[in-house]
Order: sequence, then C-alpha cells, then structure tokens
Amino acid sequence: MIIVLGATGHVGSTVARTLIEAGESVMVVTRSEDKAASWRQQGAEAAPIDVGDADRLRDVLRRGRRAFLLNPPAAPSTDTDREERRTAASIVAALDGSGLEGVVAASTYCARPGEEVGDLGVLFEFEQALAAQTIPAVIQRGAYYMSNWDALLDAARGGTLPSLFPAELRLPMVSPDDLGRAAARRLLEPPGGTGIRHVEGPERYSPQDVADAFAAALGRPVAVAVTPREGWIGSFRALGFSEAAARSYAGMTAVSVDGACDLPGAPERGAVALATYITELVSRLGTPGT
Repeated sequence: MIIVLGATGHVGSTVARTLIEAGESVMVVTRSEDKAASWRQQGAEAAPIDVGDADRLRDVLRRGRRAFLLNPPAAPSTDTDREERRTAASIVAALDGSGLEGVVAASTYCARPGEEVGDLGVLFEFEQALAAQTIPAVIQRGAYYMSNWDALLDAARGGTLPSLFPAELRLPMVSPDDLGRAAARRLLEPPGGTGIRHVEGPERYSPQDVADAFAAALGRPVAVAVTPREGWIGSFRALGFSEAAARSYAGMTAVSVDGACDLPGAPERGAVALATYITELVSRLGTPGT
C-alpha cells in the first residue's frame, strides 16, 4: 500500500488518483472525515487524522510500504513558519519505526536556509531532516504552482492581474497535475532512490504571460498591475495574513524578485503549458452568470 499525505490538495490528489488508476492500493491521509469518505468512494482507503499527531500518523504509515509526504500549508492567519515547522517535525518523527521502504517528499524550488522566507526555509529544513533519517527519501522540488494564479480569476475578469512580481520577470512555473504525476512515477520506481529532483513546466513564464493567457481565455484585455515592494506586506495583510505570515511571504517573494535563487539547468519538464492550464481553469469555473 502507498500512503498519500495532502491528498485533498492540488498535488496530493493527483498523486492518489494516478496511483489508483495504476492499480495500486492507496491510503490517503486527510483531516476531514467528509473528504475521507469521498476518497473511499474513489477506491482508496482513508485515515482522517491530523499529521501533527506523530503517533497516529506513524500507525498509519506502518500499513504502507511507501509514502508521499507533503507538509500541509498553515492557515495564513497564523504564524505560518512556526505552524509548518511543527507539522514537518511531526511527519519526520512519524517515520521512525514506520517500516517504510522509501518516501517521496514535496518541496520547492529555491529551498534555502533562513528565517522569514516562508516555505523556502521551512521545506529546506524538512529536506535536511529527511536526509538525516534512515528511510530512503527522494525530494521533489516543484516550481511556482500555476494554481497560485487561480484566486486572481475574478480580478482578471475585471481586466487586471495583480502581481508582486515584475510584469516581465520569467519564473519557473508548473501545473500541480504535472507534479503529482511525477511524484506518482517516483513512488513506483524500484526502492532505494534518494536525492533531489526538480520539476517545472514546458517553459518559464512571466506575469505578463499569465495576463495574456487570461486575456485569450476570457476574450477581453487583461493588464498586469504590479504591487511595489513597499506594498507587499500590506497586500498580504489585506488578505487576512498575520503580521508574521505577511513578513515571511514577502521575504519569500523577494528571493525570486531579487534573483537570489540558483535555478536548475536541466529540470524534468511537465507537459502542461501555462495557456492550457489557464484555459482549463476558465472553462472549469465558467464566467459570471453561468
């Protein structure tokens, strides 16, 4: 059996579905009993537990031979770095005595040591902790999720795409489905694999490319509206982020804007292009009044 953490999110759900379609026995871990019931209807077993409970998580992991590990994002109204460090530590603790033969763990491009750099720092520490324990671990670093633009669909319908990134800054981006399929493949590889793998989309894209993709899908002009650096924290605070989370997310943004990230020269390339992703997003969510 393969255990999948984060199966109610974009990446984890694709991991679970891909494995089920491949005929694998899958158990998903979710905090929601309703979502657990939904997965059971799709052919998976489900454990409705909080990954912050290391003992209960270890009991679940003992039922599998491999696992996909995804540290869940904390609510932005909290101190996200503190909360995500807590759950990451719990996941690593649960591996001790689990008997797993191998794991694949989700991480991020630009993972690096440091405070107030959001997931970049938290997931770097997660990577280091996984490397220090005995179960072979493959780290899959994913590029900037194309799904991060989903919440801006309504703004794009109004003709504007807000962005903290400069309009022409080209960034590695990837569809969560490509990440999930890549992780599922790695979970089915022969045991013993270790190391870091990078996954991104077919090419790199800028916020202007995102605006153009929305414009094409919506059939109306969409202009990029760049928030200056001094407005970043205020923008996050306006969305309900705590002060600590706003500072951390602003610090994470600065790493990309300042070019302080060593990008891989030969990443694994996913199949989903940005224009395809945005077109499917608009089609799936429809337009106002439909």
